Amino acid sequence: MKKILVVVLVLLTYACKNKKETSNEEVVLWAPYNDSLELEKNKTHKNSRMRYKLLQSKVIDKNAIFLPLYPEVQKLSEEEYTALKPLILEQNIYDLRKQIDEGKLTYEKLVLFYLYRIYKYELDNATTLNTVIALNSEVVKQARKLDELKKTDNEPSNKHPIYGMPILLKDNINTKNMVTTAGAIALKNNSTDDAFIVKRLKKNGALILGKVNLSEWAYFLCSGCPVGYSAVGGQTLNPYGRAVFETGGSSAGSGTAVAANYAVAAVGTETSGSILSPSSQNSVVGLKPTIGFLSRTGIVPISSTLDTPGPMAKNTIDAAILLDAMKGKDELDGKSIAVETGVLSATLSSNSLKGKRFGAIKSLLETDSIYKITIDKLREQGSVIIEITPPEVSMDGFLSILNIDMKYDLPTYINSQTKNKLPIKDIKSAVAFNEKDSVVRIPYGQALFRGILADTTTVEQLAVIVSDLEQSGRRYFNEAMNAYNLNAILSINNYHAGYAAVAKYPAITVPMGYKKTGEPISLTFIAKQFNEADLLRYAAGFESVFNVRKMPKDYN
Repeated sequence: MKKILVVVLVLLTYACKNKKETSNEEVVLWAPYNDSLELEKNKTHKNSRMRYKLLQSKVIDKNAIFLPLYPEVQKLSEEEYTALKPLILEQNIYDLRKQIDEGKLTYEKLVLFYLYRIYKYELDNATTLNTVIALNSEVVKQARKLDELKKTDNEPSNKHPIYGMPILLKDNINTKNMVTTAGAIALKNNSTDDAFIVKRLKKNGALILGKVNLSEWAYFLCSGCPVGYSAVGGQTLNPYGRAVFETGGSSAGSGTAVAANYAVAAVGTETSGSILSPSSQNSVVGLKPTIGFLSRTGIVPISSTLDTPGPMAKNTIDAAILLDAMKGKDELDGKSIAVETGVLSATLSSNSLKGKRFGAIKSLLETDSIYKITIDKLREQGSVIIEITPPEVSMDGFLSILNIDMKYDLPTYINSQTKNKLPIKDIKSAVAFNEKDSVVRIPYGQALFRGILADTTTVEQLAVIVSDLEQSGRRYFNEAMNAYNLNAILSINNYHAGYAAVAKYPAITVPMGYKKTGEPISLTFIAKQFNEADLLRYAAGFESVFNVRKMPKDYN
C-alpha cells in the first residue's frame, strides 16, 4: 500500500506541474529520510562490516538522477508494466529477442520496463538498494530509434544477440555523457570517453541504461569497512535481505541490480573476488575472465596485473552473450589479446555433466552442507568427483601488487583518460583531498590508501613478486588438475578468488542454493587460462539440472 501511495502522489505531483494548475513548484520524486533507526538496528550486527555509519549518500540527489527520464517512464502505465512482466522478468536474452522478433515486445517497452522497476523500488526508501547512481538520459530515444529501424527493415542482418538489450555498468567503467566516479568524491566530475569494452557493447547494439554503485575505489580504500559502500552512492543493500546480508564487493551495484531485475545484465570488474563475491551474495551468475580476455582501457584501476571486467547476469546464457559482446583486441592494453572462442554458443548445447572431472575441496565438504549435497548430486549426474586438498602455497607480497600497481596505474588513468581537471592527480593527493572532509569523504578511513604510500616495494621487486605468486597460484590448482586430469576445481563463492587472481585463471560462479537464513550461496568453477567457453558449458550444465535461483521476494 505504501508503494502505491508513493506512486500515486508522484503522478499527481507531476500532473499538477504539467497542467500548471496550482503551483510552479518543481517535481520532487525523492527526499532524504531519517535512517537512524535502521542504523541503530545494525549496531549489533554479528558481521562487524555491516555495522553501518550511514545508508544514504550525502552527495547524490536522486531527483537529479531520476527526473530527466521521468516523463518517459510515465508513459508506461502500471497495467502495461504488469502485462510485460511475464514477457521480460527473469527471461534470458534469446527469449527477449524472440518476443521482439514476434512483435510482442519493442526495444522501447523493454527499456521502459526496467526503468519502471528502478523508479518503483529505488525511489521508495523502504525498498531502495542504493544501486543505480546514474541513468543514460538518451536511452529511451536510443531504444525508439532501434524500433524505427526494425519497422523499416533496416536492422543489421547479422546483429549480435546483445543488440537492443539494456545493460548497467559498474561506475568505475568510463562512459561518455555520464561521469565515472569509482564511488569517490574526488572523481564525481570525472568526464571521459567510452571505455574500450563500452565501445564494443555499443558497436554490437547494446543500450547502456546507466551506472551502478560499487565499493569505493573498488574496495581498495578503507580496511574492514562495509562492502558496497561509496561516498558518492551510499551503502548498497542486498535485495535478499536489506542490511541483513552483505552485498559482496566491489561490484555490489552490478550484483544487486541484476538480482532485482533492473536490467538484462550488468558489467562488473574484479581484481580478486570483486565479481565472484557480489554475484554469489546476490544469487546471480558472474564470470571473471582470464586476464587479457577483455580490455581494461578506460576502467579506473587498482592493478594492471590483476584487473579485469566481466559479465554478471541472471543466467549463463546472458553471461556468455555479454562476455562475447565485450571481447576484442585493444592495442592500448598490453595484456589484451584477440580471443577466438566459442563462448557465444557455449551455453546452448545440452552440456551434460556426465563424465566431467571436477575437483571437490575436502575442507569444504567437511564444513559446508550445501556444498556437500551439491557435490553428491553432481556424482548422481555422472560427474567424476575427485576429493582434493590443494597444497599450501605462499601468498606473500599479494598486497604489494595492489599497492604498487595502483601507485602508478592511477596517475596513468588520470593523465590519459580524464577530460577535465580533477582535484587529485595520484594517491598522495587523493589522501590529502579526503582528509579535508573526512566525515563525508572517508567515514570509514583510508587505511589502504595510506598503505600504498607506505609500501616501499620497488618495481624490480614487484616483478619478482608477481612471478612468484603466479607460480604459487597455478601450483595451488594445477597439482590436482594435472594429476587427475580435472576439467575444473569446485569452490564456494569467492573463497579461492585470490589464488585464481594471481594465477590469472578464469572462474565462474552459479547459484547453488540458500542458507537457512535465506542468504544466497554459489558454486564456483575455476579452470586454466582461456577456458571461458568450457566454464560456461559446465556452469550451464549445472544450471540446467539444479536451477536453484529464486528472485528476491520483495522484488518480484
